[in-house]
Amino acid sequence: MSSGRYLWAILGMALTLSAVPAYAETIQVTIANLDFSPKEINAKVGDTIEWINKDVLVHSATVRGDWNLTIAPGKSASQVLSKAGAFDYFCIFHPNMKGHITVAQ
Repeated sequence: MSSGRYLWAILGMALTLSAVPAYAETIQVTIANLDFSPKEINAKVGDTIEWINKDVLVHSATVRGDWNLTIAPGKSASQVLSKAGAFDYFCIFHPNMKGHITVAQ
């Protein structure tokens, strides 16, 4: 293979590797006995948080001024994390239920 073709082959492989997206994760939070578990979450932009309500009551996962998910008993709801930062969330029906999400770029 000539040096020019070799260079193009290497450049093509580098472009292909850089175009491979990082895999986003789904992080599950269980709601049971009026509590979020885990309470502290570390995630990345693009990850999804899925709350699974195992209580017999309706709950929410609410970030004031951003998003509000209502989660019926025995159901789940998800939120894709679109920006970096630190976010406190709570249940609007039971304000003593609190959690925290730290989202890295």
